[in-house]
Amino acid sequence: MTTLRCERVLQLTLAVIKPDAVAHPLILETLHQKILENNFIVVRKKDLWWRRKDSESFYAEHSGRFFYQRLVEFMSSGPMRAYILAREDAVAHWRELMGPTKVYRARYTAPNSVRALYGLTDTRNTTHGSDSAESAKREIAFFFPEFSVQQWLDKEEQRFRAGHVEYDPQREIHTPLRQS
Repeated sequence: MTTLRCERVLQLTLAVIKPDAVAHPLILETLHQKILENNFIVVRKKDLWWRRKDSESFYAEHSGRFFYQRLVEFMSSGPMRAYILAREDAVAHWRELMGPTKVYRARYTAPNSVRALYGLTDTRNTTHGSDSAESAKREIAFFFPEFSVQQWLDKEEQRFRAGHVEYDPQREIHTPLRQS
């Protein structure tokens, strides 16, 4: 059983490990451990490989910007891992752990951040994270269409917040303890 207990309602966020990091199993494992070490609850985890149209759809808001084609091609270039993470202020904490989008800036302003340590370029910067609770809800639905944020908040959040969960090392997620 996890010892994590939270005072406030848990927030969900989407975390994506991009193809540049997934291509290196040791980096992928290190990033998973960083998630756990930073008191995130892993609600869901999925390994996937996007088709180009998935990437175009997800990044549609950036269509026409100078980096759009490069980003679309990169995000459909190999496997990635998506997580639904829970924690108090999950969006802010995941963004802080990732560090600045620009790897060069991350290395100087947040040298221990994921992007500073493992990022290669501004596109190949290891991770993606939602920038707000609203974005998290939309992005979670894109990556995990079978998951209902509202249903999780209504039916499971309180048990997770109370620490009534255990980590399943086989599935690499936290699961609620069975009620007796």
